[in-house]
Amino acid sequence: MSSVFVVNAGSSSLKYQLVDLESGSALASGLVERIGEARSSARHVVEDARHDAELHVGDHEQAFRWVLAAFAEHGPALDDAGIVAVGHRVVQGGARFDGPVVVDDRVEGQIADLAPLAPLHNPANLLGIRAARVAFGSLPHVAVFDTAFHRTLPRAAWRYAIDRSVADEHRVRKYGFHGTSHQYVSRRTAQLLGRPLEDTRTIVLHLGNGASACAVDSGRSVETSMGMTPLAGLVMGTRSGDVDPGVLVHLHRVAGLGVHELDALLNTRSGLLGLTGSGDMRDVQRAAEAGVDHAVEALEVLAHRLRSTVGAYLAVLGGADAIAFTAGVGENVAQVRAAALAGLEELGVRIDPERNAAGPRERRISTDDSRVAVWIVPTDEELEIARQSASVVGV
Repeated sequence: MSSVFVVNAGSSSLKYQLVDLESGSALASGLVERIGEARSSARHVVEDARHDAELHVGDHEQAFRWVLAAFAEHGPALDDAGIVAVGHRVVQGGARFDGPVVVDDRVEGQIADLAPLAPLHNPANLLGIRAARVAFGSLPHVAVFDTAFHRTLPRAAWRYAIDRSVADEHRVRKYGFHGTSHQYVSRRTAQLLGRPLEDTRTIVLHLGNGASACAVDSGRSVETSMGMTPLAGLVMGTRSGDVDPGVLVHLHRVAGLGVHELDALLNTRSGLLGLTGSGDMRDVQRAAEAGVDHAVEALEVLAHRLRSTVGAYLAVLGGADAIAFTAGVGENVAQVRAAALAGLEELGVRIDPERNAAGPRERRISTDDSRVAVWIVPTDEELEIARQSASVVGV
């Protein structure tokens, strides 16, 4: 057996999964939450059995000690799992990292140097890396970057039309995010089509609380909706997506909003939450079904942005072989999928209402005569991180 221990660390959380490389399945998974608070919670899941704990976890090193104890008590035995690497999700790799890399002190320093581009994420990711290097000192550690898949963007796609010297000095450009998801889903979609990845054009719609689109040509990201930050692009749970930059200047002038207030407005008080009062798609759907006008409008705004993006990406790719929906909303909300692609029949996109409404999680939802195949493809970012980590260490 060969496996990879996958870590996704937040500032106050530690999510983990032990992934069997041969089967692609999770041998165990878990989460430690509210690290550093008076009361923390943790869970360890193995063979459909869930083990919960309420405790105090002061820092990420202590969180890893709990994780190791949970494996020792509930299994599986880590000594018998054939762990070949510890894979870490890192949000921002900037222009430096175009693929996974073995972590050493120099790489840690580079990740820290990129923190101004992802101040909420990279420092938290580093906490997890440093704690894991203590807990798993004899194993290689691999950083897998959300941005790396988008390093193939042509400069016409990543360059912003602002003063070049200002942009270059402050590293202002489109980086894109959700890269591990887009990479996994585009590869899996090519397999479902029975086509070589190198001969497949796919539009991936990763729709969750955070949402992004990606145009993938021959396995390479050529356009994506998120930008320098995960704020740009589609309408999300609490994030605005694309907004005229002049709106920020206007709100500063007429409402007196400062930088921190504008940041909070766009990241935590916008999107579905800003339009309806709830960032949960289920709440918005129920309100829309009850005839609440602002909920109906919010779904129309979300669908319009999605449809506009799909149309643009069809143009960027010169047509597509497939469109793939993934993540929580993309995989589970038929109404959003139908609305996102409504009216695109002349562009070769035809949805089968019955296939869209029900069926297995992974399935084709387009008609047999649709020129562009439309699929639901559940994402598996942990498996993608595991595979990339294993490839770096030569497994």
